[in-house]
Amino acid sequence: MYNYLKGFVKIQESNYIVIEVNKIGYQIYVSNPFSFKTEEEITVYTYCHIREEEFSLYGFLTQEEKELFLKLIGVKGLGPKMALPMLATGSVSGILDAIERENILYLKKFPKIGEKVARQIILDLKGKLVKKEENVWENDFEELNNVLESLGYKPADIKKILPLVNSNENVEEQVKEALKLLLKA
Repeated sequence: MYNYLKGFVKIQESNYIVIEVNKIGYQIYVSNPFSFKTEEEITVYTYCHIREEEFSLYGFLTQEEKELFLKLIGVKGLGPKMALPMLATGSVSGILDAIERENILYLKKFPKIGEKVARQIILDLKGKLVKKEENVWENDFEELNNVLESLGYKPADIKKILPLVNSNENVEEQVKEALKLLLKA
């Protein structure tokens, strides 16, 4: 229904924020309300959860968080109120890594996640999340990838170090960082 809302955070509570968009306040459940700054314009990616007696908005700082949340709530026995705390206490990459490595202990550390639900998460999501993330890395580092290939490095070696390179740096800094990583390997 709503893909994202852009507005000003007016209220922060323990599990939600209220964002004002065109003089309408939307209550949005978020993983960490205090990561949002009040009175600053922000974009919140949203998911609208509708049930018989419930109409709730869930919000995320990044599209990546939202996509992981949607995958998690698709798991049998895992609803929005169980998936949201997972994003609050764990990083997206940490959760993805735990799923791929079948790390049940990591998944059980989240509130209300027991052995049965952790196994169900792994069963339903293992192998379905990594490919998308690899494509994101390849798109983020396309220019870096081209430079390293032109220097004679193998695509398999480049792919191994991409997750370790800072995507916020300019290409020149990324190349320096990548070369250091490739020399260590």
